[in-house]
Amino acid sequence: MDQLDQRTELGEFLRSRRARLRPEDVGLPDYGRRRRVPGLRREELAQLAGVSVAYYTRLEQGGGTNVSAEVLNAIARALRLDGSEQAHLMHLARPKARRRRQSHRPQQVRPELRTLMDAMEGVPAYLVGHRQDVIGWNRLAAAVFGDFGRLPAAERNLVRLVFLDPATAELYADWECRACEVVSNLRMYAGQHPDDEQLSALVGELSVKDEEFRRLWAAHTVADKTHGVKRLRHPLVGEMHLAFETLRLPDDPAQSLVTFHAAPGSPSADALRLLTSWSAPAAPSTSSAPSVPSATSATSAASAPSGPSDGAEGRDPAATT
Repeated sequence: MDQLDQRTELGEFLRSRRARLRPEDVGLPDYGRRRRVPGLRREELAQLAGVSVAYYTRLEQGGGTNVSAEVLNAIARALRLDGSEQAHLMHLARPKARRRRQSHRPQQVRPELRTLMDAMEGVPAYLVGHRQDVIGWNRLAAAVFGDFGRLPAAERNLVRLVFLDPATAELYADWECRACEVVSNLRMYAGQHPDDEQLSALVGELSVKDEEFRRLWAAHTVADKTHGVKRLRHPLVGEMHLAFETLRLPDDPAQSLVTFHAAPGSPSADALRLLTSWSAPAAPSTSSAPSVPSATSATSAASAPSGPSDGAEGRDPAATT
């Protein structure tokens, strides 16, 4: 897939948001005339935003330049955009000056952050970087979500796993919601980084290989979900409900630490404790604890190394870019 054309993306995004609104949703009369397309007409949207039909039409067709923040805010209000959607509109309509193409530096994980994840006993945690690449994780995250260390570096990507890995798809009891979530997040990233060649390659691969990804990508849904609850069907301990929190690193907003926990005293907490005991490293002088098959392989041990650290193969902090 070619690099993303922000003017084309802008037009498609505006049309997709306009199509989801009906006249009655925005206080306009519906005279019962047959509509050739779903949603508001361009002239109706222009009226609500206080701009001319010709100006709005040029904007949807990718011809608008130097669009003011005031006009974009008026259009966002007319389209009933939420905060994430409005930010996405701003990125598409007022792109920052493009820098010369640069080779992407490997994403680094600070040693102190690896130590922190390893110290989070009973709390699955992983570190997500560009394009939702998984660049660090602890042992319990491997036990719950699958042993990322056994995957090639290029495949340690949450979007790719959700759509192309059958075990990951089976893990999520609410797979449709999870699929929409990762695509919506990737859409936001695309609006901010249209020149990311690796993003274009990822979108191209998934578009070719998965029909559902193509449908969701074409819907132009954007969201930045930072907390919630995931329903999992773990192959060993059964159903779990885990609350998650996404914490962006202040010194590197491109990286986010995602942590999971279960409600105290719940069956999910019991299941998490069981996985914690199984994934604990064995004492040197005693027999090994039972290995835990991960979500991505019934034979991979969850007691494998806990993410990119210590220089071991599969633990290189520069494994993904």
